[in-house]
Order: sequence, then C-alpha cells, then structure tokens
Amino acid sequence: MGLTEYESKAYLSLASFISATALQINEDSGVPLSKIYEVLKSLHKKGFIDITRGKPLKYTVIPPQDVFEKSRVKIKEELDEAESEVKNIYESQISKSPAPIWLIYGTDKIIKKEIEIINRAKSTLHIASGFIFHEEVEEMKYALNKSIKRGVQIRIIATPYSITDGEKIDISNDLNELDCEVKAFQIPFIKAIIRDKKEMLLIFSKFENESVISQTAIGVWNQYTEFVETIADLYNLVWNMNLFSHYSN
Repeated sequence: MGLTEYESKAYLSLASFISATALQINEDSGVPLSKIYEVLKSLHKKGFIDITRGKPLKYTVIPPQDVFEKSRVKIKEELDEAESEVKNIYESQISKSPAPIWLIYGTDKIIKKEIEIINRAKSTLHIASGFIFHEEVEEMKYALNKSIKRGVQIRIIATPYSITDGEKIDISNDLNELDCEVKAFQIPFIKAIIRDKKEMLLIFSKFENESVISQTAIGVWNQYTEFVETIADLYNLVWNMNLFSHYSN
C-alpha cells in the first residue's frame, strides 16, 4: 500500500487506539520518538489518518475500509498502467525475436496463447477453425466480443461442428452470438488465428474416427511477418470465393 516499515507500525498501532497522541503511538509501535512526528505527518499526507489541532496533537485513524478502498483503486490503476507499458514493450519486440517460431504443447497453453493473440489485435483477425476445444469456447467468445467492441474486423471460417474427445461441440451455435462475419465450411482438422498480418498461431491435432484427441494438440506460433502476410492474403482470397454458407448472426 506504499507505506514504509515505520508508517505501517504507526498505522497499525493507531488502528488499535482509534485516537491517540504521538507519545502513545511511539510507546506502542516502537517507532523512535525522533521519527514519530515525521511518520504521522506522512500518514496524514497519504490519507491514512486525521490530525486534530491542540496540545498535544491528536491523531485519529481513518476507517480502514475507506483507506483500503482508495488504496485498492490506486493499486489497480498503477497495475493497469504498468501492464500497458510492459505490454507495449513486449509487443514492439515480438517481431525482433531471434526465434520467431515457437512450438506450444498442451491445450491450456494453446488456449492461453490464442486469447493473448486475440487480445492484441488492433485492426484484423482472421480465424479458420476445423475444430475447437471444450475449455476454449467461452473464453474465445469473450475475447472476440472484446475485440469487436474495439473495432477489430473479424472474419471466421469454421466447420459447423467439432467432435472433440468423443463429444460433439456445435460451433455454429456458439458463433451465432458474435457480431462479426462468419462463414461455414467443412475444413480439415486444423485451426489458425492470424492477427493484424503480424503473427499467426496454427494448431494441429491427431484425430480418431473424426474425433479430435485434444491431448495431442500442438500449436505453432509464427512471427515471420512476410509469411503471415502471405497467409492472410490467401485467407482473404479464399474468403471472397463462393464456397461457403453464412451463419446467421
């Protein structure tokens, strides 16, 4: 909450008194007498206590729920600002990475990377989905809706349904809820997400009797811009062919 050790000790001591003098707080908290007035003045400036004029000065603790609520808001604002700054640094360096192709194993990590890429989109998202994992349906819908609200143009080509680990998932029903362009096509057992023509995630999986075996899934995260641009252009070329039926949405 941004307090020093002495400030924390003085604040906790005053919380037990509710109202007290500097000498009482000094004796109870163990903060040196030579520091106590400076510490209490700092706590007042930070909004943790009130000071009542008189001889001696009286210090009163502000109700903890008020203090913690203000601190919670401040901490969240600082975290959001820090996240934004680090995110900008991270995204500016992605294309400069010495290893622009990564393999990702495990559905949890693949889904996490999918959502990360969707959340990074600034202008376009091209998605081809020949299957879907059970765990990703709601997360993906939530992330896509956020992107739509940001003004990202989203195009999706998806198979009407997927059988994953022996259970059918009606992809068309889930996609109907999205306010974006969606076309239906029975595409192979592969999935692709292309973001702003800058990065692409390809997901492959083994299948048996037309059922995807999710534990075999592998993601290939590609950051070669020239290659990604080529695939995005091919996607748009195929999109404009009269091969698909539209989902209603």
